[in-house]
Amino acid sequence: MHVAIGLVVLVASAAALAALARRFGVSEPLVLTLAGVAASYLPFVPEIHPDPEIILLGLLPPLLYTAAIRTSLVDFRANMRTIASLSVGLVLFTTFAVAAVVWWLLPVPFAVAVALGAVVAPPDAVAATAVARRIGMPRQIVTILEDESLFNDATALVALRTAIAASAGTVTVWQAGGDFLLAAGGGAAVGVLVAYLLALLRRRITDPVLDTTLSFLAPFAAYLPAEGIHASGVIAVVTCGMILGHGAPVWQSAASRIAERTNWRTIQFILESSVFVIIGLQVRAILEGAWSSGLDHRTVVVAAVGVLLVTMLARPLWIFPWSLLIRRIGPTGAVPLTHSAVASWAGMRGVVTLAAVLLLPEDTPELPVLKLLALVVVAGTLLLQGTSLPWLVRLLHLRGPSRAELALQKANLLQQATTAGLAELDKWVTPDTPTSVVDSLRDRVTWKSNAAWERLGRSESELATPTAEYRRLRLAMLRAERETVLRVRDSGSADYEILQYVLARLDLEESMIDRYDETEEERPEPLAAPTAGDSCAHLRAAPLVLDSANPDVCAECVAEGMSWVHLRMCLSCGHIACCDSSVGNHATKHYGSSGHPVMRSVEPGEAWRWCYVDELLG
Repeated sequence: MHVAIGLVVLVASAAALAALARRFGVSEPLVLTLAGVAASYLPFVPEIHPDPEIILLGLLPPLLYTAAIRTSLVDFRANMRTIASLSVGLVLFTTFAVAAVVWWLLPVPFAVAVALGAVVAPPDAVAATAVARRIGMPRQIVTILEDESLFNDATALVALRTAIAASAGTVTVWQAGGDFLLAAGGGAAVGVLVAYLLALLRRRITDPVLDTTLSFLAPFAAYLPAEGIHASGVIAVVTCGMILGHGAPVWQSAASRIAERTNWRTIQFILESSVFVIIGLQVRAILEGAWSSGLDHRTVVVAAVGVLLVTMLARPLWIFPWSLLIRRIGPTGAVPLTHSAVASWAGMRGVVTLAAVLLLPEDTPELPVLKLLALVVVAGTLLLQGTSLPWLVRLLHLRGPSRAELALQKANLLQQATTAGLAELDKWVTPDTPTSVVDSLRDRVTWKSNAAWERLGRSESELATPTAEYRRLRLAMLRAERETVLRVRDSGSADYEILQYVLARLDLEESMIDRYDETEEERPEPLAAPTAGDSCAHLRAAPLVLDSANPDVCAECVAEGMSWVHLRMCLSCGHIACCDSSVGNHATKHYGSSGHPVMRSVEPGEAWRWCYVDELLG
């Protein structure tokens, strides 16, 4: 009973604190960790000693899986070289840099120092994602940080396992290299195999409940066999999740995908929030253990500060030379230096460091001090880097894709899908098909597409769009319909199963009205920018279009070996460049170098213009 009450209090407290952090726009990991620290000093809060196997098996696989199924394989391939450098090269570089400092400052064998280096080396996917979501970093940085965090845990855990074996004198350099190759290759192979088997099952399962149950088993189905053959369970889970996420639109039904997305978001929120509270709850016990370890207190403090500084500095010392090297080799896969600067400072540690330090054997020399050093790295990076990262992003004038740009991409993609759907409708219509059915289908499909375009063309001061009015009126009708069904239910005049069926149909229709939008939930301010007419002199003065020698080509992308997403035209000089969602971001760079204020889209069917100075659509 005490354990059950403790778990309920932990989850409820973590959820409430995370909700408050989101409400006030502050770092969730930092708030949750500090709350755990404060709670650890309350007399009625018991000490928590989490089993490392529970963390590595019960928390890590689902956290990795929920991130992996939302990871783009296309983006991963585009940034593979940088991600491999960070998840393997940087982790090993940090491991041995920290090991050198620990071996110099503390009376421990070098193998034990390497073990601690492996413990603190991998940045945390949870912390990086939480900060990226909150401050809206450019897409490329977010992709690199998330994908790096998915794979660097495997490198660190293999290095830790090897260091522990070396401290016992049971491993050689060649064996260490072989273990690493087995862990990486074996984990990837297991992940691919499990994903293939689960895909075969998913093709035959249409029940969302059964499919969601299968999804809950997926991370453990990949992790356990890989660990059983001494391969990397982490790589197996990540590989399996990325494959299943990429193939979900083909292998799963729409109802299954919706159920899986909602359930995994809930699990992710609960686990992420609880993990950082657990980190904070261990602070008191770890501090007391290290302080009474017998080592001179000054030595302990110097070692803690030294390890934290080396951990934080190792990242920029690796990233900047690597970025320069990539630029010399070729433009493909190159990362702008401003992006490198942000990535070099986004090295917050978290759950893996917490779990990995508990894997050190109990007879490890100076174990309480080593636990303190790991804790200092987690808390220090969350405090110093987690709080200052938004400031650095603002200082470098980096932004994620503009809300207008995101809305344009949505509208453009929906337009393509609508065109394909209407063309297919024409193929299947027969002389016997009722005209009312065809008209209804056309109206429904066109309504979806128009809804996206209308959000770009009107300001809040204008009349509501047709789709907004449809949404408002139909939701009012649904409320009345539901109230009537509930009155019938309360009167007891209808069978309960029939009532549940009708309520489910009403819920389904309400969910189809596009009422819920994740992007708008995170950014609730109005999207539609004021039109140019009375509010922007730049848009009023700019022409509608200019002639261009190469209207279908971004010359900078061609010269740098990149691919663009959409093309834009400068309405001052006619220069053609790629949009913010493209790798090169050359349209915005052209504005930065030329100062020309207005550009327009040159994509088929698009006639909107954009003022960089006033950030207004026209």
